[in-house]
Amino acid sequence: MQLTRYTDFGIRTLMYLALQPERNTLFRIAEITEVFELSPNHVSKIVHHLGKLGYLKTIRGKSGGFRLGMSASQINVGQLVRVLENSLAPIDCSKPYCRFTPSCQLKGVLAEAVSAYLAVLDKYSLEDIVSNRQQLLALLPELNIPVLELAV
Repeated sequence: MQLTRYTDFGIRTLMYLALQPERNTLFRIAEITEVFELSPNHVSKIVHHLGKLGYLKTIRGKSGGFRLGMSASQINVGQLVRVLENSLAPIDCSKPYCRFTPSCQLKGVLAEAVSAYLAVLDKYSLEDIVSNRQQLLALLPELNIPVLELAV
């Protein structure tokens, strides 16, 4: 199963914010677009949606921006994927219509596979997927965030 770019970019945005929990300033769309080389228009839509869902707290205006709307430990990856994806159906039997549809067992098998996929994602929080914080921050040298020595 492949996630849409929308979900991918939404998760990346949240990961980026979760890597800097001590940050005092708000994040801006321009920063996300620069770090991940994404379209500002696309990121704006994602940030707006994540704000409406409560994953982000957004502040409008000249000195506005956004930050996580809850702690990274409260953001479940499986639930995040469910709300960002338009559909988790791996196939559409109606376009073009498949003659096997009335008696097809593949639909059940694929539904079981999607359930298993989501069950794995449900085991993890945003905090879990950024637990290798130092390695991830080291990949973002333009942030000028000191990378702490790794515990041995």
